[in-house]
Amino acid sequence: MKKFINKVDNILVESLTGFAKAHHDLVELHLDPNFLTRAEKAQNKVAIISGGGSGHEPLHAGYIGYGMLDAACPGHVFTSPTPDQMLMAAEAVHADKGILFIVKNYAGDVMNFEMAAEMLPFEHATVLTSDDCAVVNSTYTTGRRGVAGTVIVEKCVGSLAETGADLQTCKALGDKVNNRTASIGVALTSCTVPAAGRATFDISDTEIEMGVGIHGEPGRRRETMRPADEIIGDCVEAILMDFKTRNLQPSKKHEALLLVNGFGATPLMELYLIYNTAAKLFNLHNLEISRSLVGNYTTALDMAGASITLCLLDDEIKQHWDSPVHTAALRWGK
Repeated sequence: MKKFINKVDNILVESLTGFAKAHHDLVELHLDPNFLTRAEKAQNKVAIISGGGSGHEPLHAGYIGYGMLDAACPGHVFTSPTPDQMLMAAEAVHADKGILFIVKNYAGDVMNFEMAAEMLPFEHATVLTSDDCAVVNSTYTTGRRGVAGTVIVEKCVGSLAETGADLQTCKALGDKVNNRTASIGVALTSCTVPAAGRATFDISDTEIEMGVGIHGEPGRRRETMRPADEIIGDCVEAILMDFKTRNLQPSKKHEALLLVNGFGATPLMELYLIYNTAAKLFNLHNLEISRSLVGNYTTALDMAGASITLCLLDDEIKQHWDSPVHTAALRWGK
């Protein structure tokens, strides 16, 4: 294993310190316990807090700032943050209108955020993201996993919170966006957790993992490598079938947001190829791709692969997706 590491035990703090220095105008780092907040605390709004294991950068710290998160709690690599991180973050950013946690559906994340919520002295609510249509159950979750669709939820809810909306209104939008979003990922290689020093799973040069999770956990099946159009076609079909199962398949032209997300080691050249094919295929099924995002937004360390996320838009979701945002990873309109 070759990585830019001094000591494995120090990699998270050193990385967080570098992130905070690079984006000192946006974020402030707090250590022991570790969490990040906006450099300038927002006032009189619902405070949006997310978090999860590190290794998925820019999720979540990269989305702290105007129009998205107020705080993020990073756990160790692929490990849930602890309740004390969440409590300290909530106390730091509470702005008199309650706390909204956005939590990806992984057992450790859900349990620890629930423990923190029970100890909070403030009004609070939770949006549980569960956009992964690859599997119903996995090693890491009970039910559908929360993956790249979490970015869309954080963007829309963060925008609404900036308007002064109350806690339950923000939660309702988060739940709606999550329910109208589906994702599926494909891995070409495994990732390497620094503390393990070896690949999380073995996969040959002629194989892919269809439906892989963002920690390298298995998906639907192991397959033989095929042309990109065939792989993308299967991903699109999985998303369309998921919408059909939930009675969300449009009968006439419907606007949608298409997010093609890299897992950390896939070139943009390939991600845009994926976008081109996926957009054409969705168009054939009454879906007009009117919003798009392509790049590394929910990664899995050094995994080669990508995920496709589709969100069915309505006027409310479009409004909050299009609204100004100023974070390390997303910036537009302000």
